[in-house]
Amino acid sequence: MKPLEHLAETAEELLLDEQVDKEEHDLVVFNDDFNTFEHVTKILIKVCKHSQEQAEQCTMIIHYKGKCSVKKGSIGKLKPMCESILDAGIQATIV
Repeated sequence: MKPLEHLAETAEELLLDEQVDKEEHDLVVFNDDFNTFEHVTKILIKVCKHSQEQAEQCTMIIHYKGKCSVKKGSIGKLKPMCESILDAGIQATIV
């Protein structure tokens, strides 16, 4: 392979990686029988920067529907948020 071909392939791979990371994903939080409304609300405010009202609404949806998408964004943006929510003892994933 010629050096220029390798550079072109590398540039293509970087562009594809950047496109994938810019795709919108959802940070989903799940209901459980252990965490209180207050704890979940507090964590959503702290981690996702929700307002009090937004966090309370998401917490109600989580409770009654079993899950709620609490934030949209790239994997790079959502991954640290998801880890912080998991560290707080609340089940979450990125889809």
